[in-house]
Amino acid sequence: MANLRDYTSLRVGGPANKFVEVRTEEQIIAAIEAAGDSPILVIGGGTNILVADAGFDGTVIRISNNSIEAEVDACSGATLTIGAGENWDKFVEATIKRGFAGLETLSGIPGSVGAAPIQNIGAYGHEVSEFITRVRTYDRHEKALKTFTNEECKFEYRNSYFKSHPGRYVILEVQFQIRSGEETTPILYAELAKKLEIEVGEKAPVVKTRQAVLELRASKGMLLSPQDRDSWSAGSFFTNPIVNKDIAAKLPDGAPKWPTADGRIKTSAAWLIENSGVHKGDSHGGARVSTKHVLALTNAGNATAQDIAELAAIAQKSVQDKFGITLVAEVNLVGLELN
Repeated sequence: MANLRDYTSLRVGGPANKFVEVRTEEQIIAAIEAAGDSPILVIGGGTNILVADAGFDGTVIRISNNSIEAEVDACSGATLTIGAGENWDKFVEATIKRGFAGLETLSGIPGSVGAAPIQNIGAYGHEVSEFITRVRTYDRHEKALKTFTNEECKFEYRNSYFKSHPGRYVILEVQFQIRSGEETTPILYAELAKKLEIEVGEKAPVVKTRQAVLELRASKGMLLSPQDRDSWSAGSFFTNPIVNKDIAAKLPDGAPKWPTADGRIKTSAAWLIENSGVHKGDSHGGARVSTKHVLALTNAGNATAQDIAELAAIAQKSVQDKFGITLVAEVNLVGLELN
């Protein structure tokens, strides 16, 4: 019986009732259909998931298919169709080596290509939804293949149609449109611009930008490393809250505030946590707030899933008590709740 702690970046989680590893689209669909109406849990890199110590009483399907098809046009760039099991950062690295630009700021994000549209992953001013043209899925309700256009994916900040309908759609492959080029679009994220030693709004070489992003992520413990327990995490545990103007107006002057297109205000989950009284290095049982970045909750070496969930709940309550804002987990909780 497979133990899920061996398949997740947090290195916690109990056994799976049934565990199937699949590599082709046919195998993925066969595994889904074999599960019938019983619960399934689809995982790729296991980097954005916290599984209960009791495990999962259903079928765990681990997708590890790796396939790249490309149609390259000298004018428009490239259309890349990528299997859901492809490692995300290896895919990004491959596009840059082939002379394409666009995904460099998303370098180093752990996980698989199939997970990217579910969360609408993003970093340093860009989201993956900017580059996705379609997503091919298997619909468990209709027992049929279904392809979504970018618009039909209903992408929002760290959200999508797939995330809003958990358990229904299994992503098989994702199609991207990216451009040829050696330079980025204007860098609008101040931290990255400073790292690149340019002004906000200037462009930079794609290769240099990828390296800068990787170094920034490593400095925050956001690059997975077997030797660095500060990286035994699921990345950012919470999403940045988007609140109405009345709530934003009550935040202290030092709180980050970014206006959104719908008139609301986005603020920083990391700032809220640290200014609510939770600090880097704080621990609970075997779980610990990363010593490099307060938004990463880590397994210090002997944590249980419950330890990590309870530490997350402590941070969540601290922010709620101090600022009246409820943080929402970005990590997929399986068999666990924070409140």
